[in-house]
Amino acid sequence: MAGVRTRGENIRQFILTNVEEHPKDLAAVTAKEFGITRQAVNNHLNRLIGQQSITVEGNNRNRIYRLHPLVEKVESFILSGLEEDRVWRNFAMLILGVLPDNITQILSYGFTEMLNNAIDHSQGRSVLISIKKYPLHSEILILDDGIGIFRKIQEKFHLNDERQAVLELAKGKLTTAPERHTGEGIFFSSRMFDRYAIYSGGVHFSHEWNKPEDWILECDPLESGTAVFMKIANNSSRNIKAVFDEYSSEENYSFDKTVVPVSLARYGNESLVSRSQAKRLLARIDRFKRVILDFEGVEEIGQAFADEVFRVFRNQHPEIQLQAINTVPDVKAMIDRATSSQ
Repeated sequence: MAGVRTRGENIRQFILTNVEEHPKDLAAVTAKEFGITRQAVNNHLNRLIGQQSITVEGNNRNRIYRLHPLVEKVESFILSGLEEDRVWRNFAMLILGVLPDNITQILSYGFTEMLNNAIDHSQGRSVLISIKKYPLHSEILILDDGIGIFRKIQEKFHLNDERQAVLELAKGKLTTAPERHTGEGIFFSSRMFDRYAIYSGGVHFSHEWNKPEDWILECDPLESGTAVFMKIANNSSRNIKAVFDEYSSEENYSFDKTVVPVSLARYGNESLVSRSQAKRLLARIDRFKRVILDFEGVEEIGQAFADEVFRVFRNQHPEIQLQAINTVPDVKAMIDRATSSQ
C-alpha cells in the first residue's frame, strides 16, 4: 500500500508542477508520463480539485485546469507615509504564513525593496498589493499608480525612449536618487526569484531563474504606474547570500559583477553593427570590475560594433574583465577578429 500511495503522490505532484504549462492537455501529458489511463488521471485531478489545489473550467472536451491559491489577499495602501517593513510584517508575511526561512528571506527582500521603490520613486498616490500562496509556489504583485519606472529613468538619464531603460536596469547600479539608493534592489531581486517582471507603459522587463537573459521588451500598455511581479517555489534551495556572492567581490563584498543582455542594445530586429550601438551597450559598465556580455539571441555583429567593444573599450579600461558568452560562430569570429587587432 505504501508503494501505491507514493506513486499516487508522485502523480499528483507532477500534475501540480505542470498545470501552468499544460492547462489544456494536462490529463494527456500526465497519462503519457506515468503510462496510465486517462480515467486514472481524472481520479487524481478530481482529488486535487476536491482539495482545492486546482480548479477546472469548461466542459469535458475543453477543460482548462489552473492552480488554486491556498491563500489570496489583495489590498490597497496610500503611499504617503507608508513604511515597507511594517506592510511586510503586518500584511504580507501574515498571509504567506509558514515557509522555509530562505524563502521567507527572499520574499521579504523583494517585497520591501520593490515597495520602497514605489514609495520613494513612483510619485504615485496609492499602491495595490496582491499576495498569493499556492501549494508549490508563492507570488507577489505590487502595482502603483505613479509616473512609471521606465518613463522616469528615460527622463532622468535623457535616454532615447523607455525601451533603453530596460538595458540600463539589466546592468544594475541604476537609481534616479543616488543619495538615497544604491540601485541594487531590482538587479538582485530579479536574480533571486524564479520569475521576476516589471511592466510599465508598453515595456516589459523580465527574467527567469536559470534561463538565458530572456528580457522581453513589448507588452500590452499599462495605463499608468508600474507593476512588479515576483514568483518563487516554496521549496527552492536558493538563498540570498548565494545570489549576492555570485555578483560580489571576494575581497570586500562589493557589487562588482554584472551580466548584460547584448540583444537589448538593438531596436526590433536591427543588426548590431554600429559604434553608437556599442556605446549604448557599454554605458555605465565601467562601474563594474567583471562584465559578462550575454549574446543569447544575437546571430551576427558588425566589425565596428565588435571593435568598439572588444578593442577600443578594452584598451581604455584594462582593469575591467570583459567576457562574452552564448556566442554563435559568426559572432565569435568577429570578436576574435577585433581582439586580434589589439
